[in-house]
Amino acid sequence: MAAELTVLSLGWGVQSWTIAAMVALGELSPVDFAIHADTTWERQATYEFAAQWTPWLEARGVQVVTVSDSQPMSDLASFKTDIPAYTLNMTAIAGDAHPPFFTGNGSNIKGRLRRQCTGDWKLNPMRRRISEELQDRGLNKTPGIVEQWIGITVDEIQRAKDSDVRYITHRFPLLELGMTRGDCLRWLEAHDLPAPVKSSCTFCPFHNAAVWQEMKRENGPDWQQAVEVDVRIRNERPPYPLFVHRSCIALEDAVTIPEDFGYSQLDLLASDDADAECDSGACFL
Repeated sequence: MAAELTVLSLGWGVQSWTIAAMVALGELSPVDFAIHADTTWERQATYEFAAQWTPWLEARGVQVVTVSDSQPMSDLASFKTDIPAYTLNMTAIAGDAHPPFFTGNGSNIKGRLRRQCTGDWKLNPMRRRISEELQDRGLNKTPGIVEQWIGITVDEIQRAKDSDVRYITHRFPLLELGMTRGDCLRWLEAHDLPAPVKSSCTFCPFHNAAVWQEMKRENGPDWQQAVEVDVRIRNERPPYPLFVHRSCIALEDAVTIPEDFGYSQLDLLASDDADAECDSGACFL
């Protein structure tokens, strides 16, 4: 059965932005809408990029729909502009919908919580909106009635998985085009379009060393938010403390940059550890 509804999962990272721009410029077929699941913990640059380029997409026929969990997790706008007024909802962060924080018992035995955030913060809000659209159109959830486009490239093909619900079929346009993330960057440059930062929550435990170092060097709201979350989660799930960083020590101490040692932005402490974030718009489907 042919899909009756085509949606693009828009994380506002390089890959999903490339697909959206390709649709806007007519290089890919139209979609009914692009859907962004806002965790409310995105990096500041992601919100700024989305604010700037949503009108550009919509002027070219790509409707952008933003959804979030039914109970907002933070007053992000307040935090980004007025840090003293910002408050954390720790139930949302360390409760049932927790990210995969690291745990340690003080004896060098480390573990990790099972990741719950993708379902509650990404998949569920998107699927609620898709279900509402089907209902508005008088359509039932029959197998394959929805085609969901996801921005996964050939260099991360291991992330390309089938949907776990029968009414949604996943499609990976960038895989069909044989494109890598580097190809996406070159395509954007060739079309005079900017490349966004990697999309992710500020405190995502999947950040690699380079991302943490970038955030610390900037010392802006993203870093301050991540540090505050790291401090606040410490005793939220006794008996073992929780940590944002894989080292199971405080984030401020775990992340080091050359400036900490009197150098000036030299890549002396760079790392090439695995980079896994939410550019596709659906995290780790």
